Amino acid sequence: MATGKSCSRWFAPFLALLMVVSLSGCFDKEADQRKAFIDFLQNTVMRSGEHLPTLTTDQKKQFGNFVSDYAILYGFSQQMNQAMDSGIKPLVDSINGIRAPQDYMTNRDTLRQINGSLGVLSQQIQNAKMQADSARSGLQLADDLRPVFDQAYQKVVTAPSSAVAALIPAAQVLSQQLVQVGDFVQQQGEKVSFVANGIQFPTTEQANQYNSLIGPLTAQHQAFSQAYSSAMSAMQ
Repeated sequence: MATGKSCSRWFAPFLALLMVVSLSGCFDKEADQRKAFIDFLQNTVMRSGEHLPTLTTDQKKQFGNFVSDYAILYGFSQQMNQAMDSGIKPLVDSINGIRAPQDYMTNRDTLRQINGSLGVLSQQIQNAKMQADSARSGLQLADDLRPVFDQAYQKVVTAPSSAVAALIPAAQVLSQQLVQVGDFVQQQGEKVSFVANGIQFPTTEQANQYNSLIGPLTAQHQAFSQAYSSAMSAMQ
């Protein structure tokens, strides 16, 4: 019995020491992962353009649980890029394809479809922003990580979503006006003629109607262009 007590007396401090070493090792690992993630945010995410990189297998190992933190940024970025590719960039292509009056007519169906999708696009971006904000609010970030992650979040989520929120109304106004011009030209049928990138109407009334429709386009196009440039800059 004396021998058993002696052993327990020696093993208890030893086991306690193992526990301290084990816990210390966990903290050191988490600190290393956090440091690697902070470096990635500062030197990769903050310097990336509109397309954030997919994490490699080695990076996932380096970041540990912080992979899920990055998923908030990456997931929103993917949804934003998809929204721009499916809704805004086709509008830009259609606008650039209008070089003569008859192009209003030939592009109107595409523009009508784009205009109809912009409302859905706006809701999709709002939902994505709400999801990202909700996930962000649930994070427990260390003092050294919090300001870096907040800066990355501002760049990837907050600024682009605000810029696109301002872009979509401008896109809706311009695309709707372009459709109206195209519809008017189509309705005239053979009454109009296209000469040297211009258009001729048989009556002054028709010409005045056409001019009243294209009159707002300059200001609307300028507003859209400025909003588009702001959105693209925010995503860089």
